[in-house]
Amino acid sequence: MKKVAFVCVHNSCRSQIAEALAKRYGQGVIEVYSAGTEEREQINQDAVRLMKDLYQVDMEADQHPKLITELPEIDYLITMGCNVNCPFLPFNDRKEDWGLEDPSGKSDEEFKEVIAAIDQKVKELVAEIS
Repeated sequence: MKKVAFVCVHNSCRSQIAEALAKRYGQGVIEVYSAGTEEREQINQDAVRLMKDLYQVDMEADQHPKLITELPEIDYLITMGCNVNCPFLPFNDRKEDWGLEDPSGKSDEEFKEVIAAIDQKVKELVAEIS
């Protein structure tokens, strides 16, 4: 199975959402990870709430913020649109930046738009890898 990592600065919102959705859609196809360049204590609580509401997924059940140093060797490196220079991370197949705005602190509607964009991109990625 291909190893896919979703990377963001804090690994508390977009990358966590992508990890949760990729685990859902890519089960048996990909191994999924997420990480950040800085660590937060917990996943963004708006993201947790909305993912429960929209997908019945409890991200806190098996996910937590992690640093990029905790990643195994990966095949696909997906950055969320950090607007920063991420440190070099080795990858085997492809690197892609999704250029997504951070919805932290914004309205539920704006949050849902970002979640929907991540949902679509994750489905496309899983289909491509399949």
